[in-house]
Amino acid sequence: MKPPIGRDTRLCMSLAARPGNFGSRFHNRLYELLGLDYVYKAFTTTDLTAAIGGIRALGIRGCAISMPFKEAVIPLLDGLDPSAAAIDSVNTIVNDDGVLTGHNTDYSAVRDLLAASDADRAAPFILRGSGGMAKAVAAALRDSGFATGTIVARNEGAGRALAGLYGYDWAADVAGLTAPLLVNVTPIGMAGADADALAFPPEAIAACATAFDVVAIPAETPFLIAARAAGKPVVTGEQVATLQALAQFVLYTGVTPTKAQVADAAAFARG
Repeated sequence: MKPPIGRDTRLCMSLAARPGNFGSRFHNRLYELLGLDYVYKAFTTTDLTAAIGGIRALGIRGCAISMPFKEAVIPLLDGLDPSAAAIDSVNTIVNDDGVLTGHNTDYSAVRDLLAASDADRAAPFILRGSGGMAKAVAAALRDSGFATGTIVARNEGAGRALAGLYGYDWAADVAGLTAPLLVNVTPIGMAGADADALAFPPEAIAACATAFDVVAIPAETPFLIAARAAGKPVVTGEQVATLQALAQFVLYTGVTPTKAQVADAAAFARG
């Protein structure tokens, strides 16, 4: 049974421009299932330097980092784990007695999902997006053996920079492009103006062999729904969110939950 919150309770948190509920529900559910004296809370901030100082000063054990802070947070930390140093992007901070180390569990989650997929590493891919998460995905693709690909981004500077960093091509738009592996790393398909939009044209979806969307909510985006209808294997953003949150949980607590406990927490987080 989880102890009641008291002076010895350890706090973990997240920082995002638009905080969601998945991480809080996932971590707190695992604390409950495992009887751990932790609590997790999502925050936003307009003062990143002060927020990171608070993590250090208050002994907050860990912090998940979301856009737009994944790169801006780096100068405020004491060091980087290789997972973050390789791509200059942080999504997780671990506080060891005031020493803050940045990690990137997005990278490890995508790499593990690619390893478990049937995607052909000798075939090209199209990755739509150029932000911090796109950098993690592009690095995971490169390190998983995908040598040929195109980064699609309307922002030419960001798109060319990301493509050049990993030796891929750049394009401004997905129109007319096809590849066996399609990866969406944009908000297209999330709630809002683009909730019903397809990240890739129907003809590209029909021609692909694997569809991968990092959007976690909803788990079934229009892109993935169309890919499933066309009989294509898919990798979901919900899978990414679960694996990266699990890696954070282990970093913070040193405890590895069972598969059943992880499945329980992921289902609870979706609720």
